[in-house]
Amino acid sequence: MNALAATNRNFRQAARILGLDSKIEKSLLIPFREIKVECTIPKDDGGLVSFVGFRVQHDNSRGPMKGGIRYHPEVDPDEVNALAQLMTWKTAVADIPYGGAKGGIGCTPKELSTSELERLTRVFTQKIHDLIGINTDVPAPDMGTNAQTMAWILDEYSKFHGHSPAIVTGKPIDLGGSLGREAATGRGVVFATEALLAEHGKSIKDMTFAIQGFGNVGSWAAKLIHEKGGKVVAVSDITGGLKNPSGIDIPGLLTHKDTTGKLANFSGGDALDPNDLLVHECDVLIPCALGGVLNRENADHVKAKFVIEAANHPTDPEADEILSKKGVIILPDIYANAGGVTVSYFEWVQNIQGFMWDEDKVNNELKKYMTRSFHNIKNMCQTHNCNLRMGAFTLGVNRVARATLLRGWEA
Repeated sequence: MNALAATNRNFRQAARILGLDSKIEKSLLIPFREIKVECTIPKDDGGLVSFVGFRVQHDNSRGPMKGGIRYHPEVDPDEVNALAQLMTWKTAVADIPYGGAKGGIGCTPKELSTSELERLTRVFTQKIHDLIGINTDVPAPDMGTNAQTMAWILDEYSKFHGHSPAIVTGKPIDLGGSLGREAATGRGVVFATEALLAEHGKSIKDMTFAIQGFGNVGSWAAKLIHEKGGKVVAVSDITGGLKNPSGIDIPGLLTHKDTTGKLANFSGGDALDPNDLLVHECDVLIPCALGGVLNRENADHVKAKFVIEAANHPTDPEADEILSKKGVIILPDIYANAGGVTVSYFEWVQNIQGFMWDEDKVNNELKKYMTRSFHNIKNMCQTHNCNLRMGAFTLGVNRVARATLLRGWEA
């Protein structure tokens, strides 16, 4: 089941649990605006090349729309739509004053030079500058984009609207980016894990962890878990996998990966087939990479007691059912990986105030938001007698529905 179908299914189930009126249920699914633009740029060799750019703005009942821009060959309007909708529920679960959006350009970034990427980003910004805004829609980086991409968008947007650092988040620190943004998603995952384990009378230092994906999110989560005394027994990424039952030396592994670019040949552990990571012996499994990795083929063999969804949509609905029957507790992506968008919100707040915070304040505020959201989700679970995924979805959908009704949506 793809991301769009799964998101719609979760939304409908939440709407049913909440007893939403069918008219409001229908209106909440319909995006506010879908934008499609043609971006033609001169290539370095003098030829012309054209790319299609999208921006889906899903809902603005709770505040400006927020979501990433991805540069990827398979930027599919359906997927962008699903991810925009997911951002609406995610920002509501995190209780930050945003709605959802998502965008992208169908291109292969590694086939373009830096100057071609800059031209493409600027043309895309020129085409959408009057449809985004500090109080309208605030983009951020996603797959294939980074702080540099945000810097170009900021510069191009500012040519039309004057200096506007709050137009994008995930910027370089020198241009108004927030301290702590880089680690935010991984750190949020760890705060979420702490909140869940505390509920079960456990803490990170008592547990063993397996982490799939060792990019930004996975490596930060591993580093912070290691610092808190947790034992990371297995990690993997596209380059390979590594296991060590007595715990991997994470700082050493990070240094090794920085120098060699891969996990393989690290002396502090044995090679592990990346496909076996998900079914590796551990207490807590953290998928930080792609969607749909837990499915009906492997779900039955998962040995972890807790699954923390750091990736978007890593568990497909069939796996969800199998794992629930086994008594595995799943912390849903819509909450577990919300650390990134929460610190993006802090960045936007700092830019609007023109007053920057130190890193401790960013991290303390993040912990406060993540912990509070967990307790709000647990309250929904108790009220509606449902699992954590439905607790999170009912919390998010209910907040958006209430805002929509209060604003008067039938007028």
